[in-house]
Amino acid sequence: MSKVVDEFGRELDFQPSEAERHSLAESIRDWPTFTDTVVALAALKGRYRLAIISNIDDDLFAYSAPKLTVDFDEVVTAQQVGAYKPSPENFSVAFRRLGYGPDRILHVAQSLYHDIAPARQLGLSCVWVNRRAGKVGSGATAPTTAEPDLEVPDLNTLTELMGLA
Repeated sequence: MSKVVDEFGRELDFQPSEAERHSLAESIRDWPTFTDTVVALAALKGRYRLAIISNIDDDLFAYSAPKLTVDFDEVVTAQQVGAYKPSPENFSVAFRRLGYGPDRILHVAQSLYHDIAPARQLGLSCVWVNRRAGKVGSGATAPTTAEPDLEVPDLNTLTELMGLA
């Protein structure tokens, strides 16, 4: 993540200090969950196996995992795979670990670019959690024309549609 801060420095014309270079990764320990996440994950876990495919290292995910309060059946991190999404390899590792192919998995994600686009290319059914609804642009990710099977504003809406709320 220090490379991200270095890039900020290049873009904004400043030289980050060593402390600043590590500040983004260090801040992850304090990132809260979205307000709907914990309740929705608990509802989903009651009926389904849950897996995470995360674009983060194991030690950084360890900060977030306790806040999510469910035990995931599989956790696939970028560090374990040696690649970042949108690489299809991250998804292939998840398929192998879960023992399921794309036809048995519903991929639920916020990033069209990092998640929905590669998942659709691999044949997964996808739900896009569009937390940017009504906002212009693609946020901090590259634009994409990927289309999910379903778009919801939050995970509570998804669990309601699934009859779990």
